[in-house]
Amino acid sequence: MIFAEVGVAAEASGLVLRGGLRLAEAERVGEARTLLLLGFVGSDGWSAFAASAEAMDGQAHPLDRWSRRVVGGLAARFGATALFPFDGLPYFPFQAWGARAEPLYPSPLGLFIHPRYGLWHSYRGALAFAEALDLPEREQGPSPCESCLGRPCLSACPVGAFTQAGYDVPACADWLRGGAGGACLSGGCLARRACPVGRAQAPAQAAFHMAAFLAAREERGERGLYPTEASRV
Repeated sequence: MIFAEVGVAAEASGLVLRGGLRLAEAERVGEARTLLLLGFVGSDGWSAFAASAEAMDGQAHPLDRWSRRVVGGLAARFGATALFPFDGLPYFPFQAWGARAEPLYPSPLGLFIHPRYGLWHSYRGALAFAEALDLPEREQGPSPCESCLGRPCLSACPVGAFTQAGYDVPACADWLRGGAGGACLSGGCLARRACPVGRAQAPAQAAFHMAAFLAAREERGERGLYPTEASRV
């Protein structure tokens, strides 16, 4: 079964097979009928990236370049096409694909939450197959937010960037740039860390992503309020 073979190969490369889905005729990407999603959960796989040439060469976008190499290599090995969530407009709907492949639900922070991984997961790419592959039954599980008392994620942000109205990105970024935002920069988003579900990222991993968040804002000049329903992953 190709699904199982991809899972073993992905793990050896530093990635986790996050499930698969079939595409309806109207949804097909090129000739693709089946997608297998690849990514990180918690700190799993981070050491593979951290030891890579891309992580140490000082060039821009190291994680994206590593993902291209690793996912691209897996695609070549299994006769698939590599797809990525960071290729630019129009972006592939990885969040929607993920919700069909795994039990993912919108959280109060706008991020998708997983019953086991919590908020600590991401997608780094997908393998697109022209064949209609056999897939295991989709994992089931309720949203952890339904039974969460107090929703500590909404009160943990030191600048109140998360509200019922959405995610105040400028307030978050300004806090991180200021001297008081050191704990968030070095250990990761305090609101995200307040969630009791899942295993948080390692400090170096969290710091990398926080720095990348700020760098992306500078690069793109993004401003404004992100709706909590956006379900960013």
